[in-house]
Amino acid sequence: MPTFQYEAINESGQTQKGTVNAKTTEEATARIRSDRLFPRWVREQKAKRGRSGAESAPRKKKKRDLTFTIGGVGSKALTAFTRQLSTLQDAGLPILRSLAILEQQQKPGLLKNILAGVHEEVSGGATLSEAMAKYPKAFDRLYCKMIAAGEVGGVLDQILQRLAEFMEKAARLKRRVIGAMIYPAVVISVAVIIVVGIMLIIVPKFEDIFNDFDTKLPVLTMVLIKTSKWMAGTLPGLWEGFPGVVLVAGSPFLIFFLLKLARKTTSGQMIVDSTALTLPVMGAMIGKTSVAKFTRTLGTLIRAGVPILDAILITRDTASSAVYQRALTSVHDSVRQGESFAEPLRKSKVCDAIVTNMIDVGEETGDLDKMLIKVADNYDEEVDTMVSSLVALLEPLMVVALGGIVGAIVVALFMPLVALIKGVMG
Repeated sequence: MPTFQYEAINESGQTQKGTVNAKTTEEATARIRSDRLFPRWVREQKAKRGRSGAESAPRKKKKRDLTFTIGGVGSKALTAFTRQLSTLQDAGLPILRSLAILEQQQKPGLLKNILAGVHEEVSGGATLSEAMAKYPKAFDRLYCKMIAAGEVGGVLDQILQRLAEFMEKAARLKRRVIGAMIYPAVVISVAVIIVVGIMLIIVPKFEDIFNDFDTKLPVLTMVLIKTSKWMAGTLPGLWEGFPGVVLVAGSPFLIFFLLKLARKTTSGQMIVDSTALTLPVMGAMIGKTSVAKFTRTLGTLIRAGVPILDAILITRDTASSAVYQRALTSVHDSVRQGESFAEPLRKSKVCDAIVTNMIDVGEETGDLDKMLIKVADNYDEEVDTMVSSLVALLEPLMVVALGGIVGAIVVALFMPLVALIKGVMG
């Protein structure tokens, strides 16, 4: 009878390794679960050859043409690969042949190189999840854990299908948010370019006219002229020789760099993420997006058969907000001690009451995964509505702001001209 190695999580949340004798992987998994263990992976132990036994000659690895690449695999390409692999597995093709087919149809690039490496690892005896775990540029921890759960349960095709649906919904939500921000970003950029052009080209010419007539300038005009000199780098004093336009153009990049630097530390990440959640309008949208992401991730993992404690840790590590990472840590500690899932989430106050109540009901009925997916679907719709409302609100606000800035510049420039005309007429 074959011997199977396994790694599982016991009731106290600790990792435990061992072996079990069984006829099939499914029987081995059932025996492990009967011991109140949650298997993470199960694979057959290979028999060792004796020295007197004839050993086969080492198989030569086929040389593959690899291309030099930079960066990681895009989510769109990875989603397409996952969907195609699910289709091939559902058709009954062996995993090695499926990988070879998908590798051949890929264009030269990082994903093709990675699939070649995964194919070689699997052909060498590794499981698909173990092979994928060696390539984090394409397959993150969430992806590998779901693949491992599919291998253990013998439902790899279904897990791949759920994983593809999860990735498609996450990408769809991300596209909606980014697409909604493109229009305001373009309008603001054009407005900044127009104002900078007025300050650097138009205002200095008016200043020469005012100097020729030696007239007293209003306060608003003086402020405008000094601002123009500051942007051109001709303002006497501390800013002389340093064009302020460089600071204006580089301020978005400087803010982005400072936020990245602050998020390098745990306390800085907590401060930045907590502040983001308190922003008007944007804070609510960021919070709902984070809730939709972690509930969908956790629900998908639980539905795939990943043990609850392991699923919570994976969800915590993939959460983008430190606030929700801390809340999920409290949830993990609570579940490990045999307590409820919803109560620590309710105490953290990072979710609405409807979310914690639905999770509470899911725990009671044993349909926690379904409730989590429903919460994610509801919040996706709310985020979509908020994005549309935000775009509708930003359009008139940007028009008013741009009109006010240009109007103030026009008034500041024409007030001295009106005074000059009155003086000439007098």
